[in-house]
Amino acid sequence: MSNWQKIFSTRVYPEAAIIKGMLEENQIPVQILNKQDSSYPMFGDIQIFVPAHLEVTAKELINKALLN
Repeated sequence: MSNWQKIFSTRVYPEAAIIKGMLEENQIPVQILNKQDSSYPMFGDIQIFVPAHLEVTAKELINKALLN
């Protein structure tokens, strides 16, 4: 994922899934990297990546969504 940028990190999978869906609805490709421990989900994060050239747009969409 050399040309992908991490734009969001959470420990709550449904939150990551909602953000992924919102970004995809806006034609932004998304990759989710789940670094949570399978036995202890409180350890590790779920990270959301987008192509580097769409990083600013994706962050703006996320910030707008989180403010509502």
